[in-house]
Amino acid sequence: MRLRTVIPLFAFMLLAVLLAVGLRLNPREVPSPLIDKLAPGFILPTLYKQSANISPADMKGKVWLLNVWASWCGACRAEHSVLNRFVKDHQVEVVGLNYKDGSREAKQWLKKLGNPYAKVAVDREGLVGIDWGVYGVPETFVIDQQGVIRYKNIGPVKQQDIDETIMPLIVQLQQGNVS
Repeated sequence: MRLRTVIPLFAFMLLAVLLAVGLRLNPREVPSPLIDKLAPGFILPTLYKQSANISPADMKGKVWLLNVWASWCGACRAEHSVLNRFVKDHQVEVVGLNYKDGSREAKQWLKKLGNPYAKVAVDREGLVGIDWGVYGVPETFVIDQQGVIRYKNIGPVKQQDIDETIMPLIVQLQQGNVS
């Protein structure tokens, strides 16, 4: 009889400890297996001209950002002013990957909030997002001149992320100081 009481109590305590440990983890610090690897290729239509396509190969030779976003994403709205300011202040192209969204909604959203993107690729089904290891939106990647992913920001980009991590990395990449 005593064993029937101890086993469930022990199992409950083990689950409570695992939950407590899990709650202390920062989901923004989930490592990406794509860091320092060639960015997955894609050819997608652009938002404003469906007959035109965009691919990471189009950005070869440049340091650039890929920002995964959607009009239905509240956190994307929170980071959008930071991206607009980033593009205005720095000579770095940002390509938007519009994720599982409607074109009309995406266009209205950009018209209302401003468009920081050099081009916007449309990933209506989310398949490219899967290839890039997207957990959810927003996510932002820094890609070097050879098309290698050097950094992934999970969640909304904050000004602090730009100042402390993204811009120093971009400057290093542009100077060829990162291998």
